[in-house]
Amino acid sequence: MPAWPALPRFDDWQPTHDAVHRWTQAIGKIRLDKMPWVNHAWHSPLYVSARGLTTGLVPDGGFEIELDVVAERLHVRAASGLDAGFALGPMSVADFYGRLLDALAAVGVEAHVWAEPVEIPGDIVAFPDDTEPRPYDAVAVRAYWGALRDAHRVMTAFRARFVGKASPVHFFWGAFDLAATRFSGRPAPPHPGGAPNLADWVMREAYSHEVSSAGLWPGGSDLGEAQFYAYAYPEPDGFRTAAITPEAAHFHEGYGEFLLSYDAVRTADDPDAALTAFLETTYAAAADLGAWDRDALEADLPPR
Repeated sequence: MPAWPALPRFDDWQPTHDAVHRWTQAIGKIRLDKMPWVNHAWHSPLYVSARGLTTGLVPDGGFEIELDVVAERLHVRAASGLDAGFALGPMSVADFYGRLLDALAAVGVEAHVWAEPVEIPGDIVAFPDDTEPRPYDAVAVRAYWGALRDAHRVMTAFRARFVGKASPVHFFWGAFDLAATRFSGRPAPPHPGGAPNLADWVMREAYSHEVSSAGLWPGGSDLGEAQFYAYAYPEPDGFRTAAITPEAAHFHEGYGEFLLSYDAVRTADDPDAALTAFLETTYAAAADLGAWDRDALEADLPPR
């Protein structure tokens, strides 16, 4: 199996990250507009594809948008056979957004988008007004997609061992992270909300039931590198001090989550096994301390 890709420090590609984050939000908001509501906003995420990130088939209008980071191109493909797109590269968010809407129009799709970014702290600038020139580091973007691709493989296998309610392994453009969530089946107390520029009712609906969630986040200026994360909502007593593997994992008080650096996984003797251990032990801590009915919610995979 090929080695997991090395990632640049977040600070080194943050300007590109900030641009692509907003690009994915524009794409995701088009999917949000054209899909029926699914619990926990599962109608809105993107999915890891063989070339980058995709909406998958959107039934209303019969089209797909793919951010192809291999060919460095945005594709809009319609079931009618029409397709349109444009090259990825340095451009403002306003330029990207305008070209995206033009490509949709070229294949006969009209979308109504609330054109403000969400879950991004600081001043909110709507996509059409974000005219600041932004760079595009294609190497860094492909590396992050490679990390998402490898994480997706392991997280998909992890998800398969759960027969209770579980989310797809999907890419939430709000926080620019890959995530998978398991549910106990029991209602949760109302979530406090508080995400930047995101209605509290959205967060409350997303966390309407008890969850154990994990994923991959690209990092931040305070952490400096990509991190796998895991958390429980509501957090059961004793969760923060639970024994988690591998050894490099730790609980971050500021984030209220267990973190495991991407590099600790990438450089492990068996990266897949290291990430699987993190997923399994953080879930076990949430489920055991939260008194989940694990016998009913889990199943052994048949032999392959």
